[in-house]
Amino acid sequence: MSEWIDGQGRKIDYLRLSVTDRCDFRCVYCMSENMRFLPRQQVLTLEEIERVARLFVERGVKKLRLTGGEPLVRPGIVHLCERLATLPGLRELCMTSNGSQLFRLAGDLKAAGLSRLNISLDTLDAQRFAAITRTGRLEQVLRGIDAAQQAGFEHIKLNCVVMKGRNADEVPALVDYAIAHGLDISFIEEMPLGQVGREREESFCSSDEVRALIAERHELLDSAEHSGGPARYVRLAQHPGTRIGFISPHSHNFCSTCNRLRLTAEGRLLLCLGHENSLDLRGLLRRHPLHDEPILEALRGALQRKPARHEFTVGDVQVLRFMNLSGG
Repeated sequence: MSEWIDGQGRKIDYLRLSVTDRCDFRCVYCMSENMRFLPRQQVLTLEEIERVARLFVERGVKKLRLTGGEPLVRPGIVHLCERLATLPGLRELCMTSNGSQLFRLAGDLKAAGLSRLNISLDTLDAQRFAAITRTGRLEQVLRGIDAAQQAGFEHIKLNCVVMKGRNADEVPALVDYAIAHGLDISFIEEMPLGQVGREREESFCSSDEVRALIAERHELLDSAEHSGGPARYVRLAQHPGTRIGFISPHSHNFCSTCNRLRLTAEGRLLLCLGHENSLDLRGLLRRHPLHDEPILEALRGALQRKPARHEFTVGDVQVLRFMNLSGG
């Protein structure tokens, strides 16, 4: 069986699938306050998402991640998990969520075959949380994290986008929360996607700065562990059960080992998060409902155009689509 190899010789074994551009939060680093979402007819059906996943898994993709927007606001998401989890050859079905709906869905997701959860948590202060998410409630997300652990998810990772002037001073507290609850945590440099109504350069906090904040309190041990994504990991000498990751699209880009593609909710296959070049898979799926070969041929050609790297600059917006339109 052939594998997916891009034009740089990189093996593609990880696909991120956005199931919706909609979200019940309006996070300041992700979208504008007054978002206009896609008409429903422009969004892939669950059957189309499953078909794309099957085509990729049949040719060597081992890891699928469901994203959004917020994937748990998509009707039928648990059934989609059930279908994807049974794809022969798939090693891991994961999800990135804002955690707001986990208090009611965590058990069903675990039973459906979802194997791993990443949950966004940018602050432990309720007022800050409301300011960053614009519409969210911290208590509801913390309740969702507890529900996920009670449901039996063993590999839960928190994701924190670090911004000076908003939450950078909470990095030690977030690490302490992860330690106390037996969770991993990754700290993410903000990405310049979409015009969000403020200058990102003023709030940019590099992974090296975050690491230095943590090192003031903890002895850090470099780790060669790899989760299949872009994070670089360390362990804490005194708390080896907690893994800390750094996702650094600016300061330590991870392009040379990129093994990922993203499918947006409207069916665009993004070849690189930092470029606009893409393949219109929705059009192909709907023109060829019964035949896979035209789709496979187009995919093979598109992979040869996957860029060698992104070119993010801290103060400039290189890509106009918002993060919720990019697949989380």
